[in-house]
Amino acid sequence: MILSFRKLIKSFRNAFRGLKLAGRENSFRFLLLITVLVLAFTVYLPLEKWEVLLILFLIGSVVVAEVINSQIERILDVLEPSYDERIRNIKDISAAGVLIMAFISLIIGLSIFIPHILKVLNI
Repeated sequence: MILSFRKLIKSFRNAFRGLKLAGRENSFRFLLLITVLVLAFTVYLPLEKWEVLLILFLIGSVVVAEVINSQIERILDVLEPSYDERIRNIKDISAAGVLIMAFISLIIGLSIFIPHILKVLNI
């Protein structure tokens, strides 16, 4: 198998175009804002390497879940442009997956950050 750099570059170009499209979504922009805040805490606090890696994994998981949710919503909008209760239910279930991942990430993130924040504040 020969690696085609032209195809590889095209794939990356398409992926970055997808990121740009995702960046137009309000919920994706909100996630990016939260990501910046979490990364600021990650840089500021004296975290262990495994804690930083876990935080990065959680950020990636929530962002990927949101991108998949956006994909599902766009596909459904193409398949059924007019309102349909079944489509709404599918979209809501997809959004629930993002919410669950975000909530789990919040719990884990707080359990990592709170002890370090208390230590920095001498509490």
